[in-house]
Amino acid sequence: MHDGHKPMFEHLCVIGLGLIGASFVQAVYHANQRLGSPLVGKITAVDTNPKSIKDAIAAGLIQDGGDTVSAVAAGADLVVIATPVQSVESIMQTLKDAMNAGVLPYDAIISDVGSTKVSVQQAADRIFGLGHHFIGGHPIAGAENSGFDARNGELFVQHKLILCPTPDSPADAVAKLAKLWQAVGAEVIQMDASRHDEILAYTSHLPHLLAFSLTHQLASHDDNLDIFRYAAGGFRDFSRIAASHPVMWHDIFIANKSALLQSLDEFQAHLSEFRQIIANEDSQTMLDWLGTARHARRHFGHMLAKKPMYKPYSSTISKDKDAIKDTIMNQSYHIRPQNTIAGTISVPGDKSISHRSIMFGSLADGITQVSGFLQGEDALSTLQAFVDMGVKIERQGDKVTIHGVGVDGLSAPAEPLDMGNSGTSMRLLAGILSAQPFDSVMTGDVSLSKRPMERVAKPLRQMGAKIQSTGEKGTAPLSITGGQALNAIEYPLPVASAQIKSCLILAAMWAKGTTTIIEPEVSRDHTERMLKAFGYPISVDGNKISITGGGRLTATDIIVPADISSAAFFMVLAAIGGGEGLTIEKVGMNPTRTGVIDILRLMGADIRLSNEAVVGGEPIADITVRPSDLHGIEIPESLVPLAIDEFPVLFIAASCATGTTKLTGAKELRVKESDRIQVMADGLATLGVDSTVLEDGIIIQGKGVAGEKNAIFGGGVIESHHDHRIAMSFAVASSRATDDIIIHGTQTVNTSFPGFAELANQVGLAIEVK
Repeated sequence: MHDGHKPMFEHLCVIGLGLIGASFVQAVYHANQRLGSPLVGKITAVDTNPKSIKDAIAAGLIQDGGDTVSAVAAGADLVVIATPVQSVESIMQTLKDAMNAGVLPYDAIISDVGSTKVSVQQAADRIFGLGHHFIGGHPIAGAENSGFDARNGELFVQHKLILCPTPDSPADAVAKLAKLWQAVGAEVIQMDASRHDEILAYTSHLPHLLAFSLTHQLASHDDNLDIFRYAAGGFRDFSRIAASHPVMWHDIFIANKSALLQSLDEFQAHLSEFRQIIANEDSQTMLDWLGTARHARRHFGHMLAKKPMYKPYSSTISKDKDAIKDTIMNQSYHIRPQNTIAGTISVPGDKSISHRSIMFGSLADGITQVSGFLQGEDALSTLQAFVDMGVKIERQGDKVTIHGVGVDGLSAPAEPLDMGNSGTSMRLLAGILSAQPFDSVMTGDVSLSKRPMERVAKPLRQMGAKIQSTGEKGTAPLSITGGQALNAIEYPLPVASAQIKSCLILAAMWAKGTTTIIEPEVSRDHTERMLKAFGYPISVDGNKISITGGGRLTATDIIVPADISSAAFFMVLAAIGGGEGLTIEKVGMNPTRTGVIDILRLMGADIRLSNEAVVGGEPIADITVRPSDLHGIEIPESLVPLAIDEFPVLFIAASCATGTTKLTGAKELRVKESDRIQVMADGLATLGVDSTVLEDGIIIQGKGVAGEKNAIFGGGVIESHHDHRIAMSFAVASSRATDDIIIHGTQTVNTSFPGFAELANQVGLAIEVK
């Protein structure tokens, strides 16, 4: 985004510390902390309320502030005006005077955040002259509360930011401003100012005008107290926006008068027509109108679902979700090299099994008890989804009690189901939701919204489901129409994917007939094992899985073993580090998941198993790994599906091996939480390891020396791209580094491995969480 040394902007001055201005300052401040070098060197603010300035300085958000534009904005190369629209022109004149006085550079970029653009752009033309550096901006974001104390640094994340440059606007200035907004999470689009005002008149200004008007109408009644007392949720929802600031909306209505009056005239004509339909009791026309509006609103709701939903978890888990959210925003690891690794540890419960225990327990008849449940955000997303669909779920730590509602007992969620960062939740739930009698929408965070969902949507459609990937390029949100009869199919999987397979197995439970799924290679089989544990018949014959619809599930108790994917980071750490090595207790040893052990053993790792047992149908064992001399190998493609999630940390092992390691047949890695092949290659290059990226794999030039624990990696700054496994893998690399490693975006580690940094420090690493 910028060169890593010089800030994108030397000095940002924000005029107005209301909700939008203060939120922008907070967002830029967070971005400065998150990046290795700042987006903005200095941040100042102008506001007539001295308390807002004082509080902003005390919070560390700004370095200086006051109520005088010419003093506070002196030398700024970016000024953002965040005041009511009617005041923007006078502020522009003050800025022009500052330019004439040599206080503000003539090439300073000036922007605003107002919701009308033509009047502001015309004022800029008059004051600054053609070819000026004013670029109108409008973030499509807001909240009911206003003022500095209502600020929210996440306000713009996944919200649109409209820029309205003119044909004469300098292209480099537009690009810089767009990059700054993108850095705080906004989706930047550009449009002509007049088009902006026309669109906003219909979608924002007219709805606000109607809300103010209706609320004013009811408030004018003599019996308004009774009217408001008996008003239901519909009036509450419609009139909510009438609580917005009157001065702001007065200014907007005046500034966008022409477009607003046109939209109001059209609305009045439309309303008169609707009035006549009611007067005539024209039922068919009325149903057509209402049906068209309903379908349009549902589609609009699905589009809105692209916005992440941070709602508190229900019941016993609300406190945990809030705590997670409060502690993980903009998190980084700062790690000092440490090479002495030793200890006996336990890692969290298996994520795959935790997901499925909630799903099957919710759909079963009776009460299911789960112990060892993974308390990470991904598994909690699945849990919350079933709570939202009417399932009573109680949790105390890693113990969960699920009061199953049966295969026909789920109810429609009131809101889109937020899957957070969990691809497993979204893909498996797609199979379940496709068979339900109600409509549903699933959404997710920035990372999940980039992951392909057509791979499950396509076969579900073949079964009769109505499912739409409403995001770009077949991504989330997923919009599912309920009430569809599903039919059995035979489906050869294009790739070995446990998520696609499990999605179809789940949908097949409601399908008419027997569904057969054929895998190109065997993938993890937790779904098949757990279905049998819940008493649902399923046939597995090599790579062919068959399931007949119409059965029921019987509640059973589930013990979740430790997650081998989480154990893999410590297995590699023990193999490449110095010291005595590690023992990891009671790890799940499902044969469809042990590819990481097979690959490490092929590379020469000293790995021993003990205390082997079977718990709840899943094999477990203690894994002991000693420091080992690793050598490069060509990874057998038959092992790829059995270690698909562990390859990022295996790339760290390959870097520490002698010779070359080659991976092929792993194209699936490119559509995980990130493109794990490219992101790992970029990170390895930052730390001084050479690799060659292939379409379906990678070749890594190991730097190990037989018989030595030489330093392999240099220091550097790593971008995890919000991928938990990338972050943890490069943390493991610090055990063979010469200098500090900084990893940005580590908040997503909590999706699969809460407490990772603390546990890693316990066995010898030196991770500081910031």
